[in-house]
Amino acid sequence: MSRNGLRRPATGTTDVVVIGAGHSGLAMSAHLSAHGIDHVVLERGEIANAWRHERWDSLRLLTPNWQTRLPDYCYEGDDPDGFMSAAEVAQFITRYAGFIGATVRTGTPVRSVAQHGEDFRVCTEQYGWRCRSVVMANGAHGIANVPSLAASLPASVRSLSAKDYRNPERLDAGGVLVVGASATGLQLADEIAASGREVTLAVGEHIRMPRTYRGRDIQWWLTQAGILDQRFDQVEDLVRARRVPSPQLVGASRTLDLNALTARGVRIAGRLVGLDGNTAKFSGALRNECAMADLKLARMLDNFDALAAGSSMGERERFAPTRVEDSPPLTLDLVKQRVATVIWATGFRPDYSWLQMPVFDHKGRLRHHGGFVAPGLYALGLNFMRRRKSSFIHGAEDDVRDLGSHLVGWLRQSPSTRAAARMEMRAGI
Repeated sequence: MSRNGLRRPATGTTDVVVIGAGHSGLAMSAHLSAHGIDHVVLERGEIANAWRHERWDSLRLLTPNWQTRLPDYCYEGDDPDGFMSAAEVAQFITRYAGFIGATVRTGTPVRSVAQHGEDFRVCTEQYGWRCRSVVMANGAHGIANVPSLAASLPASVRSLSAKDYRNPERLDAGGVLVVGASATGLQLADEIAASGREVTLAVGEHIRMPRTYRGRDIQWWLTQAGILDQRFDQVEDLVRARRVPSPQLVGASRTLDLNALTARGVRIAGRLVGLDGNTAKFSGALRNECAMADLKLARMLDNFDALAAGSSMGERERFAPTRVEDSPPLTLDLVKQRVATVIWATGFRPDYSWLQMPVFDHKGRLRHHGGFVAPGLYALGLNFMRRRKSSFIHGAEDDVRDLGSHLVGWLRQSPSTRAAARMEMRAGI
């Protein structure tokens, strides 16, 4: 019994605890098993839990099926150019867990991870583990980034994050303001407008991208150009690179951009910069933001054309500039315009609230070097963690090979060598 009278959880030992049974955690489990490393995978809900319970109904992967793979396992269906639904992704990951024979404890949320001597102590409500290494593979989308000004919305306006949204039928009657114009914001604005509602989309910095170019999916071009394989130690401004918005894509064989939304009747405004009573205020820089996105798109296509030089791969294409009103709206009275819902498509961040170690920066963000957090402590699945493709399902293959090899080597070092590494790390804090 503990001092407060509560029963302490039973404790066991293992070499590695992997937190999260999504694609990254399971890929690491496969690597560890291949090297005979004793480990356990802890999952707060079900295998592929977020894909089962934290996605809107119509969501599909932004990557085509032919690109969906994990170590020694790939898509084998009859629609390689299609895009998996969230339910299909969950099935794919679950089948992979069976394929590798993963040892997963479902319904086991982690409550704390802390240093315990030269090892780690991982606690859940039911059980605790002492281990030599921890892999945090709980994903980059644990918490929705909802700005603080959401608390200032009028009482008549419902506030939803992208994790809360499911479909237009569940929304209150009235108009909708979608904040954020990356992949999520564009898709939600398009779907909600198609349901017949008045939609305004607040647009800041964004990455415009066609679904196909010269007869090939854009992901094929990004792969062939080496963009997705670019490493974190090959960019000048890594902090900036990790914050680049996700491209404006939809999991379908069509291009979805601001021009397509305008044609559907969506009102395009600048970035939401504040609330004054019932009035939402937007930046006046919309035209500049769109011009910059158009310029970056043209440069990217120039690079693809150079790659295709001398081949018979389709015809060179260019896309119409983004259409912007002569006087884009700078304000929106939410009450007078009968806006019933604001949806925050403003990104996500990982949830490490249970991590009790000094490994965060002054803004509470995890400090890591390509997934290496501290001696024996690793992260997986973060945006541009080791490569631009790190957050994609197929990106786990290379990242797990890198980090997994380091982890196996770490475990095989002598206790004195591991202790020295930890002392060096502590001295640098």
